[in-house]
Amino acid sequence: MKLPFPAALALAAAALAATTTVVPTTSAQGATDPVARGRYLVRIAGCNDCHTGGFAMSNGATPEKDWLAGDALGWQGAWGTTYAPNLRTFFQSVDDKAWIAMARTRDFKPPMPTPSLRAMTDDDLRAVSRYVRSLGPAGGPAPAYVPPGQPVKGPVVTFPAPPK
Repeated sequence: MKLPFPAALALAAAALAATTTVVPTTSAQGATDPVARGRYLVRIAGCNDCHTGGFAMSNGATPEKDWLAGDALGWQGAWGTTYAPNLRTFFQSVDDKAWIAMARTRDFKPPMPTPSLRAMTDDDLRAVSRYVRSLGPAGGPAPAYVPPGQPVKGPVVTFPAPPK
């Protein structure tokens, strides 16, 4: 059956609404509690998409207790193969001052969105670290970075070469 575009769009939207879980969040500006603000920022910045195993593939259905413990899925491109580290153990070992300095100066390898991280205010970065610390440590280390051309174990998402 072929539907006219508006009807097909409405049907698709209804189907999506029936299968999507909406979790209310606090806006970053309205949150006075740094942990609540950090949770909001983690959600809207897409941190879980890479740093929580299976999060993107489950349409965000991963329980919060499992968030940000890293992933063994590799991200491969001209830079080599990177893995999203376990933020839960990372933030247990670094204070806010060191984290903010790292976020401001370190050039992270793809697919980490360094420009988005640098666009956050110091208060945003502090809130993210306090939220992640509030989750407590969990999980183990992600695989180590693999230089270009070296073999990797496990699945990878491969990025094409950039246009010339």
